[in-house]
Amino acid sequence: MPYISFETGTLDEDVKQELIEKLTEVSVAITGIPKHLFMVSIKEFPDDNVAVGGTTVTEMKKALKK
Repeated sequence: MPYISFETGTLDEDVKQELIEKLTEVSVAITGIPKHLFMVSIKEFPDDNVAVGGTTVTEMKKALKK
């Protein structure tokens, strides 16, 4: 059974659902393995616990809203 693991900051429920669907679709298209055999796991971390270049995801999201 193929297993796809995706680690990220906090996501909306609809974003997670789209990720699950798209990751599965692409994997099926590339590998030819049947869709029902794929397992997808999304591991979320609090936005304050994820940073890039010294800036937390919380800070990045605030900056993007401006």
